[in-house]
Formats: sequence, structure tokens, C-alpha cells
Amino acid sequence: MRTWRVGTFSMGASLVFLGLFLFFSKFLGLELVQVMTAWWPLLLVVLGIEILLYLFMSRQEKPLLKYDFLSIFFVGVIGMAGIAFAIVSSTGILDKAEEVMAREERSFELPAFSYQMDNSIKRVVVRTVDHRMTVESTDEKEVSMFGTYRVQTSKKAELLKNAEDMVSTNQKGDTLYLTMKSLPNEIGPFHAYGEVAATLLVPKNVKLEVIGSDNSLILKPRSLVNDWSIERASSIAIDVPAKSNLKIDAVGVGEVRGKDGDWKVSNVKTADGIDNGRKNAVYQSGEGKYHIGIADAYNISLQTNQ
Repeated sequence: MRTWRVGTFSMGASLVFLGLFLFFSKFLGLELVQVMTAWWPLLLVVLGIEILLYLFMSRQEKPLLKYDFLSIFFVGVIGMAGIAFAIVSSTGILDKAEEVMAREERSFELPAFSYQMDNSIKRVVVRTVDHRMTVESTDEKEVSMFGTYRVQTSKKAELLKNAEDMVSTNQKGDTLYLTMKSLPNEIGPFHAYGEVAATLLVPKNVKLEVIGSDNSLILKPRSLVNDWSIERASSIAIDVPAKSNLKIDAVGVGEVRGKDGDWKVSNVKTADGIDNGRKNAVYQSGEGKYHIGIADAYNISLQTNQ
């Protein structure tokens, strides 16, 4: 009488199929997750074939039935692992994990932005986000912005398709409002940050107000012929010509840097006469006809060009 060990055939066939899948995955470029999610249903096929063979043999030879518990255990473990992969894959977590593992740091150019100015616009108000930004005066009659952004992504496609993805504009009366936008970011455990380095060009003859968000700013007033106002920026670097008609007035800043004699610095005291660690600083070149006012900045550095 023939002895039939249930589980032995299933385990052997399962290992053969798994080996073939792993072998051919090297040539087909399949990932392990794809192999496991595609391969595990074969276990059901193999087990079904074994049961059918047992039923067929029981009618022909009446075999003695025995269970190979070790083989059945391993087949069960492999099957449960495959089912677990399939369940997790259906939630999208595995796809997201694959995407995270394939991420690379890529740099792209910002979409070109320009807004044609007319004589009715006397003031530009810019509300920034957590980007590094350079603000520079220009002789052109338009507000424009260019730069780059860097993100961690598994895709080669750009996140920003057009300028409206980066900045919104709204003209009210004699004022042009520009609101900068953050890079698209996914919320969750696979969150990836992006960095932006932008340069904003503003006509030199309009008044400018920049509202920061504790970000870093570089100011290049060049041949400025109007006033600028900067609020709530974390770090500000100012690059000014040595021969300019400019006055910089910083109020309530944490640290002031520059050449000796550039700044006139005074400590800010409370109503009780206690030094609160903040400073007021003034820089003037020439008659100081045009004014840059800075408030609530952590540190300011000044560089004068000959």
C-alpha cells in the first residue's frame, strides 16, 4: 500500500515556483514586492493539485494518508506571508514604500514668472513662505521671478508646471499683491521636504513691502529710488553699493553683522530698564534719502561693494 505524505509535494513545488520567480525577476526587472504579491496565489494552485492527486490515488491504490506537518507549516508560513504582502499592497503602503526607496534628490527650474507693471501701480506687497529668496531692484517695468527648487522624488517630472503653481497675483488699486506658495508636499510618514531658491526682481521706483515667514532673505537694492519694508524674516543679508543714497533702519533684531563702523547699534530695554537682548541698528550711505525698514529679524548682515 502506497503512503501519501500530504504537504511534501506542496512544499517542494512552492519552492520550485518561488525559485523560478526570483530567477526570472532578475531579467524582467521585478521588485521583491512584485514577486511576492504575484507568486503567492500559486500556493493555492499547488495545494489544490495535491488534493486532487490524493483523491485520484485514493480511488486507484488506496494510499495510506500521512501528514508532513513540517512541510505543511512552511507552506502555511509562505502562504500567510504572500497574503500579508497582498493585503498591505492593496492599502498602497508598499507602493509608497517602493517610491520612497527609489527617491533621488532632483533639481528643477522654477516656472518663469513676470507681471507687466503700469504707472498705476505704486506699491508691491510680497508675502513669502519658507523659501530662500533674493529680492533685487531692477530698471525693468515688470515684476519677475526665477530660480530653482530641489525635491526628493522618484519621478523625473517637474512638480511645478506653470507660474501659478508658485505665486498668485492680485492687483487692488495702486497695489500689487504677490503671495508665494509652498511646494506640494505629501502628509504622512513618507513626507519629503523641498527647498526653493528664488530671485524676485522688482522695479526700483515702486515701494516694496515684504512679509516674511521666518525665512532667509537676501536684499540687493542696487540703485533703489523708493522705500522698502521687511518684516518677520529670520535671516537677512543686505548687499549695497558703497556709494548709495540709502538708509537702513533695523528695529528689534537679535544680531547685527558688518564692518566696524557700518552700523550704529543700541540695545533695546524694557520699560523697567532691563536689556531684553534685542537691538536697534542704523546704517546710512550718502544722504540716506531712500529707506529700508527692517523689523523682527533674528540676524542682519551687511556687505558694502566698492
